[in-house]
Amino acid sequence: MITINNKPKITFKPLLLIALLILSSCGGGDGVRVIKLGHGLDTKHPVHDAMVYMAERLEEKSNGKMIMKVYPNAQLGNERELVELLQIGSLGMTKVSSAVMESFAPKIQVLSQPYLFRDDEHRDRILKGDIGKMLLNEGTQFWLKGLCYYDAGSRSFYTKDKPVETPEDLVGKKIRVMESNTAINMVNSFGGSPTPVSWGELYTALQQGIVDGAENNPPSVISSRHYEICKFYSLDEHTAVPDMLIVSTKVWDLLNDQEKQWVQEAADESATFQYKLWAEAEAESMRLLEEAGVTITKPDKELFRKAVEPMYEQIKQSEPEMYEIIDKIRKHD
Repeated sequence: MITINNKPKITFKPLLLIALLILSSCGGGDGVRVIKLGHGLDTKHPVHDAMVYMAERLEEKSNGKMIMKVYPNAQLGNERELVELLQIGSLGMTKVSSAVMESFAPKIQVLSQPYLFRDDEHRDRILKGDIGKMLLNEGTQFWLKGLCYYDAGSRSFYTKDKPVETPEDLVGKKIRVMESNTAINMVNSFGGSPTPVSWGELYTALQQGIVDGAENNPPSVISSRHYEICKFYSLDEHTAVPDMLIVSTKVWDLLNDQEKQWVQEAADESATFQYKLWAEAEAESMRLLEEAGVTITKPDKELFRKAVEPMYEQIKQSEPEMYEIIDKIRKHD
């Protein structure tokens, strides 16, 4: 078992580990470099399509000298297990929410702060600029290097009984959150009861009343079919937490400079491609939600923004280095 930031991490399945150790994560015959990429999304997800595109571009750029094999649908493990496999070099690459990366690189918490970005354009400038690049490399001391960001849209609340028009509507409500301290603090700031539940168990948790609602982006609400239970979707758009494409430094360090360039270029091009696919998927998801009879509302974001300001004051007092990054983001034009 590996411990990160004094937090014990889940130990992955021994048979899975053995199988992956037998299959080299960065090997191949006849001088061909093979990199394995595993993720937990289904094959209809825009991120999966972007990864397939990246594999195609990598093979083209390298004239077949590098091949990327993509394993979707959690074939090689869940998100946490895949990250652990990267750490020991048994898997080459994976996609992870930047919220999950908080456990490995605390500064990445800044990307999960509510109402950090003024709009999508501001967010994109930050992620593609010096701050974004710095955060991509924050996990290297734990053998995890970020290559690029994928758009995961804005997260909003969806509930069973009534829409969330103000923070007061969340008081006493059990809201599913990711295993992220930032997400937990945010829901607490709104007066709700944050309840971590794994994504795969959330549909049942909503059915059984273990939670009263959750928060996520439109494509995820559609793909999970949570709209069958939650008929209210309130577009407060509290966070815009990006996904990160990460590579094992144990695998990355085996590549020569030319191979690293091919991989980075293919990743960057896949990110551009994914942003386009995501915009299309988001628009289609909103159409499908309306068609399914979901009541979509647009609450006053200013009410929610004011409710989370104490979170920033707390960071300013307790974590000045992190607040310095937040301040730079907020002041960035």
